[in-house]
Amino acid sequence: MSVEIKGIILVIFGTSLFAIQDSLIKLIINQVSLTLILFVRASLGSFLIICFLFFTGRSLNVGSFYPKIAFLRTITYFVGFTCFYLSLSKIPLAEANSLFFLSPIIITILSIFFLGTPIGFHRIITVVIGFFGSLLIIKPSYSDFNWYMFLPIITALTYSIGMLLAKLTSDKDSPFQQSFHIYIGSMIYSSFITILAIKGLPNFENEQLKFLYNPWVIDNIKNLIAILIIAFTGTLGIFCLIFAYNIGSPQSNAPFEYLLLFYSLIAGFFVFGEVPDLLSFTGMIAIFLSGIYIIYRERRKGKSAIGVQSNNK
Repeated sequence: MSVEIKGIILVIFGTSLFAIQDSLIKLIINQVSLTLILFVRASLGSFLIICFLFFTGRSLNVGSFYPKIAFLRTITYFVGFTCFYLSLSKIPLAEANSLFFLSPIIITILSIFFLGTPIGFHRIITVVIGFFGSLLIIKPSYSDFNWYMFLPIITALTYSIGMLLAKLTSDKDSPFQQSFHIYIGSMIYSSFITILAIKGLPNFENEQLKFLYNPWVIDNIKNLIAILIIAFTGTLGIFCLIFAYNIGSPQSNAPFEYLLLFYSLIAGFFVFGEVPDLLSFTGMIAIFLSGIYIIYRERRKGKSAIGVQSNNK
């Protein structure tokens, strides 16, 4: 089995785990502090990574040969996914993930600057189709406009930057190190933001930012179990994607992340009773087809993305 196929399999498995994670977060986000969810998820994630390294006899060195890039990645991930999880409380699950699915298109564009990968006419077409698909979902207008629609787009941008930075550092930083950096950063940032909001802004009241100053309290066993599952699926999902991008090419892996759209549609309908309107559904299809076309072009060329080296660690 080629490294490209292995990378694609990891992406498919990782996105299925993220579907479980997203659904659970949407279920409990109005009951539990978001920063608490992020902290527990990061704590369990970092602990599991250390345990895995120890019991498999691997090096326990979790530092980075590229500390500045590693620091930047922790910020991009924390900011991005804080925005995404906040959006889940305000917009339908499928629409949030559809806008996040602009990330493969963004990765295609950013690969030009990060990896020196050329982009041809056909990929430009996919970018245009994806962009118009996002407009159909957002429906920009002055009447009844939901600004929370922009949050998943911020996530798509920061996520794309983070994954490409992971590729740049993969020659020396292992997927274990890269995952650990993300989690340590999330632990620090979530704690800092909560302390700042509670101690620094004691009289601050804002319904949209309530997740910042909600107390770190888990008042029932169901929420505790949900947070633990969120932490486990999030840890394994991130590792799958980081490892996939280390051994494969961004252009081959990224389109398969669109599978999360179908998981979101199913969960949104059966769990939350969410049904996208015609424009939103058309936009989802447009974004999905743009990714499928990238796959078709790569298969037709019969080669992996240009300028990307595989690293099987």
